[in-house]
Amino acid sequence: MTTLRDITRRATIVTTALIVGLTASYAPSQAAEGEARTTITDHPGAPGTMLRQFEDLTGRPVGDLDKVLAVDTGGRTLTGDQLAALAAGKEVDGVKVVGTIPGSRDVLGTTMADLADGAYDGSGDSGTATSLLFSSSTPDGREWCLTMCVASGKTIWQCLLSRRTGDLIFTLDLAGSTTIGGTKAAFEKANGVAVDGPYTVDTLVGDGEPSADEIKMLLDGKDIESMRRVATVDGPDPEWALADIAEKSGVVYAKTKGHLFTLNLPILGKILVFCVSQDGGKTWKCSAKQWGGF
Repeated sequence: MTTLRDITRRATIVTTALIVGLTASYAPSQAAEGEARTTITDHPGAPGTMLRQFEDLTGRPVGDLDKVLAVDTGGRTLTGDQLAALAAGKEVDGVKVVGTIPGSRDVLGTTMADLADGAYDGSGDSGTATSLLFSSSTPDGREWCLTMCVASGKTIWQCLLSRRTGDLIFTLDLAGSTTIGGTKAAFEKANGVAVDGPYTVDTLVGDGEPSADEIKMLLDGKDIESMRRVATVDGPDPEWALADIAEKSGVVYAKTKGHLFTLNLPILGKILVFCVSQDGGKTWKCSAKQWGGF
């Protein structure tokens, strides 16, 4: 098991434990399409055992535990997008999050029943949750999984691990005084790689902050409805502050301003970084992921 640590990245691996009825104790199997399944009888240390079994099944680390969500799905089967939304702290219609438990080594050593009430308190009560979502991330933050789980019974848990890669977005909060060069350096540090550029910076304006889905679209090189591109500067000065880019690009005023930077990662290709501000450029929320548009 990978050493536990605090993860600040928003990229996650979500492993879900399902109670599906009285079956045998641990009985691993490989599911279709690269998914891994295992059935485990609840015992002290069951969460850690579950994750270690998935590492054995896949031959790859499942990462460090970030948090556990106890969820009442009302008997519904959730989609991967719904699970991702829950893991990101968003609401899903018809689903109740009973509680959220921060990840730790102690949590891995308790029982599933202890976590099912949404709190790690050693009570061992079965709680009200029908599912447990174990959210973890690999050390490099570039791998994550989504799993759906349904509960039935008291001691038998059937667990499904499904891996995915890509679409990983790093988000940093930066001050308006941060320069273009400083923004680039911050993402280089977050990703652990050096990039070239930026070669261009587009300025976008709108009446409100774009949604998470729209930010994904921008990072995929697509246009969005809530913001429009009004200026492009080639070879922007690395010493320009984020707060000054719009004015230097000829854009005087807008309720919401955004800047889309084009950089290059040797071998892998172009990277886009999007920064948006709603307070006149005092603070910026900047997001980036590897972009395969070219």
